[in-house]
Order: sequence, then C-alpha cells, then structure tokens
Amino acid sequence: MPISVETFFLDPVAEGTLQSRIQRMVAQGILSGRFRPGERLPSSRRMAQHLGVSRITVTLAYTELVADDYLTSRGRSGYFVSAGAPEPPGFPARRSEASSVDWTRAIGQRFATHDTTRRNVDWAKYPYPFVYGQADPQIFDSANWRLCAIQALGKRDFDAMTLDYYDGDDPQLVEYIARHILPRRGILAGPDEILVTMGAQNALWLTAQVLLTQRRLAAMEDPGYPALRTILEQSRCQFATVPVDRDGLPPDALPDNLDVVFTTPSHQCPTTATMPLSRRKALLDKAGAEDFLIVEDDYEFEMAFLKSPSPALKSLDRDGRVIYVGSFSKSLFPGLRLGYLVGPAPFIREARALRASVFRHAPGHIQRTTAYYLSLGHYDALVKRTGRAFHERRRTLDEALNAHGMTVAGAGAYGGSSVWIALPPGTQARRLAHELQQDGVLIEPGDRFFAGDDVPRHYARLAYSSIPAGRIAQGVARIAARIGKG
Repeated sequence: MPISVETFFLDPVAEGTLQSRIQRMVAQGILSGRFRPGERLPSSRRMAQHLGVSRITVTLAYTELVADDYLTSRGRSGYFVSAGAPEPPGFPARRSEASSVDWTRAIGQRFATHDTTRRNVDWAKYPYPFVYGQADPQIFDSANWRLCAIQALGKRDFDAMTLDYYDGDDPQLVEYIARHILPRRGILAGPDEILVTMGAQNALWLTAQVLLTQRRLAAMEDPGYPALRTILEQSRCQFATVPVDRDGLPPDALPDNLDVVFTTPSHQCPTTATMPLSRRKALLDKAGAEDFLIVEDDYEFEMAFLKSPSPALKSLDRDGRVIYVGSFSKSLFPGLRLGYLVGPAPFIREARALRASVFRHAPGHIQRTTAYYLSLGHYDALVKRTGRAFHERRRTLDEALNAHGMTVAGAGAYGGSSVWIALPPGTQARRLAHELQQDGVLIEPGDRFFAGDDVPRHYARLAYSSIPAGRIAQGVARIAARIGKG
C-alpha cells in the first residue's frame, strides 16, 4: 500500500536546510525498515502541503534521493522506494540517543521474575445524546469489519486465532502499529517497545503498577480523567492534582520530588486544550532536570479535522522518559478494548510480565481482525469519514451554542469529539443533566473530572460523536431552555 503522508514529520530541532531535512527524513525511514522497496511515496505536491514547504523543495529532495538510489522515479506514477536502496541493518530502528534513565531505580515493582461513572447504556434511545466515546453506527464501516473478521477465521489464520501467545501479541498488529500508526505521531519503536493492551485504561493501570509504589509521588491534571484518579488511588501511591489552564498542564506548577506525571497534551481530558510546542519542550526539560517520567495519554489524536495534529510529546523525547498510551476506542469502537503502550524495553518487559499474570494477552482473533482492518486501508477510510462527519457536527454545535449565548470553555485546537462547556454560575450541571433526560437530552456533568470535595459544579462536556448533525441545534435549544428555567 502507498506510504501515508501523515507518517512524515520534520524534526523541529534538526539542523540544515529544508531540502536536506526532507532527504534525511525519507532516508531514515528507508534505513529503519519502515519504508520498503516498491512502496510509493506521497506526491511532491501532497508532501509539500503536509510539511508546509514549497513543492520545489520536495522535488529537489526527491531528485537527490533518486540520484543516491534511495528512490526511483516512474514518470507520472510517482516516486517509489528503490529496489537498490540501502538495506536496513535490521528492524526495529533504534534511537541513537542513550537513555539517561536508571531503570533499575525507576521501576517501582518487579513482575518479570514472576509467572504470576456509570454511563447510560441505553443512550441510543435518546433523540439528543451528547454522550462521549460511543460508536456511531451511521459512520462505522461494519460491513468491512465483518469481512475482516471472517478472513481472520480462515484456515490460514488458525494459529493467530487459537494460539496461546502467553505474553506475546499478534505480530501483524504490532508491525502495523510500529510502521504506520506510531510514525503518524512522529514515533519510532520496535516490537520490544510495544505492548498491546485491553484499551487505554488497562495501559494506564499497567503503567501505574509498574512505576509507582507507596513511597512514590505521581501527578495528574485537574480536571482530569476520573478513571486515572481511581487507578492512582488504588495503587496507594502519593499523588497530587495540578490545575490546567488554556494550554493544558503547566510544567511550573508540578510538585517537587515528582516521580511520574500523567498528561494528555494533544487533547486534554476533558477541556480538550492542546499543549503548545514550547510548553512540551519545557515539560521535557523539567523532567530531565528533575529526573521524573512522563506518561502521555494520546487517546484522541485521530480525531483531528480542524488542522493536522502536532507530533506527540514522545516524538520530542530524546531522553527515554516518555511512556506513550494509544487506543483504538475512539477511532474504531470502545467495545473493541484494544490499546497499546510504547516505552523503553525495560519498562515494556515489566508491563508485559504483569499483563501475562493477569490475562496473558488480548484475544488473538480480535487482534488479527484489527490487523486486517488496518492494513487493508479500511481504518484510514474510516478516520477520514469520521473526520468529515465530526467537522460538520462541530460547526453545527458551535453555531447552536453561539445562538444561545452558551460559553465554550474548551474546544480543542485540532478537533476531537467534544467541547467543554461553562454553564452560568450557580447552575448545578448534575441536576441539569437529570432534568434534561426528561427532554430526551443526555449531557455529561463535569464535576466528576475534578479532584476533591469542593469542586466546580457548573461545567459539562458535550460530545458530538453519537448525535446526527440534524439534531444538534434542537438539542442545544432544549439545554438552553432548561437553563433559562433554572
């Protein structure tokens, strides 16, 4: 299949001209084994638009790569990886930077030596479900998913379906994540640095169990993901909550003597704020200077339709300090329960051993079905279709909120699937949500995202992932009417 243009990122700290940086970017992709002989590169026009450079710069870079036999030109068909291109030294690619982390000290508990909010489940019955994280049957490609599931049931994939991987994962799924999903976030990783999990929440739990002890200090965002707060409480570690601002987590507000910080830099949960590049670098610098680790939950990067998402925080990490959490829950469907952890091999080895002692691995048939759905191009088509639908719904929602004078406290720079609403002072969002159910409207009160007892009660999250665009305006009107009665 053609190489997606979304897998290309220019290193923001690299030196040299734009042309030389583009040449180096493509050459490194070939040398790392991500791009293989015969695979077609994006056209010079598409690459230029994606990178924000002139087309002639890309053309000159491609021409130099042809001269060095990294690429070959086939006229109007475009540029392809040359059959004579230098062979990679062996997958996976390794970062040249040596990790400064002392993993014998950083890992809080050892497992490698052992073998050992309630939601409305009937939300679809409501005409105006502003509920978060559910699959929309109008968008999801169930026909091709069914075909992939049938293919994974075939004799050829008998072992993938029935084999006890023990502590392993489906190699086809891991390869796709390594070669296609992670590069879209600017991340390079090998099989020993990737672990398939039962969703992002399972990934967060594994991470907390491996890194934290009763004597270690963790920090998370406030407001933040409620399930993470529960995980930290159950781990019995010491933890602090850090108030976020319009740019997400402020590094200067982190407590002293920190061991691990959990953050959602691309789409802060629930405000959807996007951490700017300068703050990401400041957070990484602080982590290096004060010797703590960062867990990046990148739960919704595929839902970027306003503009292309910035590279992940982990893509800027030169110190081996960032552990990355990804999920297919938002881009496919939450019932799939598939996510993944990406981190240094010593950490992944411990997380893999812990997972094996709990449930061994995600079901083989589910992993292989997902691998087929991804590799056959259905996933990319679904993401594009979802982006178009969400863009229309977001525009309709913004117009409806503006028409009723409702305040959006957080809406995200890249898109996403929800907005964070500040209701009029004095409004009790939980009581409002209960009353709105009588009107066929579902909203999510925001108090559960805050830590402590004395928390703001006038925030709510409105999601547009499961409500058709044609119903949004009337649903918002019903919300406004209820607020007016209060």
